[in-house]
Amino acid sequence: MAFFRPGEKETLHFTIVRGDIPVKSVDAAYMLNDKFGYIKVNKFGETTYPELLISLAKLNQANCEGVVIDLRGNTGGYMGAAIQMVNEFLPKNRLIVYTQGRKSPRENYTSNGTGSSQKMPIVVLMDEGSASASEIFAGAIQDNDRGTIIGRRSFGKGLVQQPIDFSDGSAIRLTIARYYTPSGRCIQKPYVKGNDANYEMDILTRYEHGEFFSQDSIKQDQSQIFETSLGRPVYGGGGIMPDIFVPQDTTGVTSYLSTAINRGLTIQFTFQYTDNNRKKLSQYETEEELLNYLRHQGLVEQFVRFADSKGVKRRNILIQKSYKLLEKNIYGNIIYNMLGLEAYLQYFNKTDSTVNKGIEILEKGEAFPKAPVAVEEEDTKDKKMKRKKELRKHIASLKTQLCTSTMRKLQSAKILAALEAHPAFRAANTILLYHSLGDEVDTHTFIKKWSSEKTNIASGCRRR
Repeated sequence: MAFFRPGEKETLHFTIVRGDIPVKSVDAAYMLNDKFGYIKVNKFGETTYPELLISLAKLNQANCEGVVIDLRGNTGGYMGAAIQMVNEFLPKNRLIVYTQGRKSPRENYTSNGTGSSQKMPIVVLMDEGSASASEIFAGAIQDNDRGTIIGRRSFGKGLVQQPIDFSDGSAIRLTIARYYTPSGRCIQKPYVKGNDANYEMDILTRYEHGEFFSQDSIKQDQSQIFETSLGRPVYGGGGIMPDIFVPQDTTGVTSYLSTAINRGLTIQFTFQYTDNNRKKLSQYETEEELLNYLRHQGLVEQFVRFADSKGVKRRNILIQKSYKLLEKNIYGNIIYNMLGLEAYLQYFNKTDSTVNKGIEILEKGEAFPKAPVAVEEEDTKDKKMKRKKELRKHIASLKTQLCTSTMRKLQSAKILAALEAHPAFRAANTILLYHSLGDEVDTHTFIKKWSSEKTNIASGCRRR
């Protein structure tokens, strides 16, 4: 094949030999510090589980005491790969996921207890781009209280599809069931027949409502509350809600930065810079060494001139606001070009708030969730004293009511006894009783007692 390469006067000719192209699932596996490791999984494929085992072995050789599993942007893949990965961290006979449909009976998938990392502290990172098999993994970890989920609510894709082939070579994928987490949450976000627009625009709607930036903007479905194995409340309604929310960071984002990135100018610039300086850049073998060199090359200014030549005019105020992000993007791309994806991720993760929150949780020993504390134990001393006072007040009120009732009965008996002893009462055949208070005398019992001896007994109220 013939190729034209910028900077070369003549056309280049290459003979291409077809070969196997390995497609890896694990982008990076390295130690974040002396104690904790990091594994980035970009999808769930046939080789994902073996790659995970290799990554864990690599980290264990470095005396890893806990691991961050990064599933952000992982759109899923094979369910079997997700089940194998979860199995590596769960004890025996724990429910991982189950499928169920209107015409499909429930089918459970459980752990077999052969995992080598059943006691390793684990933190799982996810965001709105995490879907399907990623949500199976995160949901199983969360519902079994095996680790802590950090980030933002996942996408919400949990449909089981069965391929049906036709004789002409075409096929359809028929949805036959849904995925459910161990607690019973449906991973699939809800949709209404005929309302396709809202379903398809769900991510944009969540963004516009501020869900990416504030946890208070997330509307949980209070009718779908489930419990983990320890009794922690978790919510259904589609997707996996993290245990710890980390907002999307938009600090320093300007229209200049967005235009430059969306047009691919940062990639073009860094590719050309790398190609023109490859011999010099090849002298640096580590991300830190290369970064130290790049910091002294004035690359942001070089990029601004390059962008201006491509139609993106210099806007000094916006450039100053986005300076750190421009610098980070340019340095990162050059590191990727020279040292690969793992070095690129190492550079970006140093200032990643979600990764740093994961390290913080591991450092504090809080990766394993704890059972919710009973309400009585959460009460402060002041609340307990207030409850005691209210109880004493209620008891006193009951005593007052009891005493008042008893006194009224005694008073009624005394009044009626005096009436019965009066000569006029004994001589009369017709009696009309008047009383001023409804509860002052028990006229009902009195009338019943004398009705057989008196011709007519009636009661009335005192006339005013």
